[in-house]
Amino acid sequence: MSAALERHAARRERLATRLREGGGPVALGKETSNLFRDRAGPARRRLDVREFREVLRVDPAAGVIEAEGMASYETLVAACLPQGVMPAVVPQLKTITLGGAVAGVGIEASSHRHGLVHESVLELEVLTGDGRILVCTPHNEHADLFYALPNSYGTLGYALRVAARTAPVKRYVQLEHRAFGRGEDCFAALEAILRAGEADFVDGTVFAPNRMFLTLGRFVDQAPFTSDYRYLDIYYRSIAEKREDFLSAHDFIWRWDTDWFWCSKNLLAQNPLVRRLYGRARLNSRTYTRIMRWNARVGLTHWLDRLQGLHGESVIQDVDVPLSRAAEFLAFFAREIGIWPTWLCPILPQEDAGRFALYPMRREPYVNFGFWDVIRTRKGHEPGHFNRLIETKVSELGGIKSLYSDSYYGREEFERIYGGDTYRALKEKYDPSGAFPELYDKCVLNH
Repeated sequence: MSAALERHAARRERLATRLREGGGPVALGKETSNLFRDRAGPARRRLDVREFREVLRVDPAAGVIEAEGMASYETLVAACLPQGVMPAVVPQLKTITLGGAVAGVGIEASSHRHGLVHESVLELEVLTGDGRILVCTPHNEHADLFYALPNSYGTLGYALRVAARTAPVKRYVQLEHRAFGRGEDCFAALEAILRAGEADFVDGTVFAPNRMFLTLGRFVDQAPFTSDYRYLDIYYRSIAEKREDFLSAHDFIWRWDTDWFWCSKNLLAQNPLVRRLYGRARLNSRTYTRIMRWNARVGLTHWLDRLQGLHGESVIQDVDVPLSRAAEFLAFFAREIGIWPTWLCPILPQEDAGRFALYPMRREPYVNFGFWDVIRTRKGHEPGHFNRLIETKVSELGGIKSLYSDSYYGREEFERIYGGDTYRALKEKYDPSGAFPELYDKCVLNH
């Protein structure tokens, strides 16, 4: 056993002992979170997992990385790139952890080849609610837990160690931005691009219902120039300004982190003077998340809205819609929601996608629509009005929604979409005493 695995084993046993020695409901004690819902509910004792952040091995020849659950993707990428590989799917923000991307739903512009983050996972070591440590693979006696941990948000167990696939990289990524004026044309082109398999990365940006772009990324060994979007220049603005661009592999992977896609505008970070005050080191998702958490605690934005007579609803969602229905969703979105820009990311679910009990997808192309803002109106609506419209439309079109933010499903509908009787049986099998919260209570009731 390597020294890294020995250290991990010692940490693992200490954590399992702490869980078994205590009693009552448990919550994870950690420094980072990329969930966007305010939690309330019964007090829970904290299980400190902050030390589980080591990369245990990178094996480029085998195409595998193995790391602890709290290892951030920033750490994983730093360990992989010098060895000529990257995790097969790297979510957009540096602070997202490997365990978090498995327990939630992780996606990026390589998902048209590799599916979602959990579809690149080979093995999970899980601490269950009853204190057991189980190694789960697609083919062993704990395959049921392997296929249920994604989208469980820590309600069935916690991934202490994850082994996942890597993909080879080259030094640079060449970007091509293709413009479209109609959703139907954009999604028809996207279908052709996916069928041709002509790019290593594919995503898109919708600036308005009649102004959208698909971005194709290809690994290359040489670049005539490279752009830098880590400080004064802003990546998403370049999409409409340049037909072609080049980034280092590192800068491409983190192209969205500097400005939190485009959400940094809400924190004034796109103002040139304020941007300089932030400084290069603080222009990142880590800074913005801290500011957002502070605002959630003190309610500054809510107070300012009330002062102006406005009603605000946070609409922070990622939804996956079949590509064949994507134009319908975009038309609905433009008519009823109208948050711009909106991110597009194609997904090709892998062969076993239907086995993931809490996030089942069919073996057909999907498009992820990501939109993150506050809708402000003079007229008041019932709580969750716009989010409910989105949930209803996504279900109507045969799609599915991530649960990292606010959800408003009734319990019966929620269980129909996210596991139902299968989840109930697994909860009884792996967490019979209810150490971890129920999925519905955590993701809808915010307990």
